[in-house]
Amino acid sequence: MIKSIALCAAISAACAVVSPALAATDYPSHSVTMIVAYPPGGSTDTAARLVAENMSKKLGQTFVVENRPGAGGTIGASLVARSNPNGYTLLFGASAETSIAPATMENIPFNIETDFKPISLVGKVPFLLVANPGFPPNNVSELIKYAKEHPHEVNFSSFGNNTSNHLTGELFNSLAGVKMTHIPYKGSGPSITDLVGGQVQVSFDTVTAVLPLVQGGKLKALAVTTAERSAMAPNVPTLDESGIKGFIAGTWFGLLAPSGTPDEITGKLSKTIAEVLNDPSLSKQFADRGITPAATTPDEFKTFIRSEISKWKNLPKEPKGGQ
Repeated sequence: MIKSIALCAAISAACAVVSPALAATDYPSHSVTMIVAYPPGGSTDTAARLVAENMSKKLGQTFVVENRPGAGGTIGASLVARSNPNGYTLLFGASAETSIAPATMENIPFNIETDFKPISLVGKVPFLLVANPGFPPNNVSELIKYAKEHPHEVNFSSFGNNTSNHLTGELFNSLAGVKMTHIPYKGSGPSITDLVGGQVQVSFDTVTAVLPLVQGGKLKALAVTTAERSAMAPNVPTLDESGIKGFIAGTWFGLLAPSGTPDEITGKLSKTIAEVLNDPSLSKQFADRGITPAATTPDEFKTFIRSEISKWKNLPKEPKGGQ
């Protein structure tokens, strides 16, 4: 009897050792759900659906996108944090819930460091700094001069409080030594509507959202927030070129699993994402939407998230020089 118990224990221990590898070999054996914490139609949702389609082809099982919007992305993220860590429920997360919320909000329903396991960064989306055509400044230098001469009188719009373009505007305030006034909206659509209408003067928004309006003369582009000029708007200078050195901002998204998901599974997913993003067809679909592919290893993505949280945590409350 004792020998039988010992044998069973040994077998159980052996199974425990090999089970993650076996799980990775068989994974995925059925459909995988990717949670997007925003409504359908936005840049995160669009990218998730493109990636899901290609992941399905690569791994032979359906990757399904499920939208769980609300509370700045934290509702969808918390759902994934509480799910079974078996690789079948993943978060296709954006900067708002994975770096901005942990840096700016108290009592969010998850801990990004302990409740999640990063898999890979997927893409980055730059912002254009745009202005209403009737607003006098025509470049960044003129905007800074005007804002310094009219403290608190220049309004910048955003998708909402503590969103990526809200904090990008605050970063501009800090680095440029100005104090523009933040006007939050419920999404990009109403923000752009009031920008075109002149109720606000400037905004940071995605290239794909505002470039058609720039090309149609309804907005004017002052700068792009990437380190290099955007291929979609090659004549628009970067903020770095415009005198604000080191200014890089925008939104981004990546894939995360619940903490405890086996390394073999997250490693397999990371490798597959890299293969998917190297596909010329997907690269073109991303490029057409202003998305830059950005595959990473799990460790690189973890480091990236930490650096983003640190950036927003350390954002000064008041601009340099004060106003």
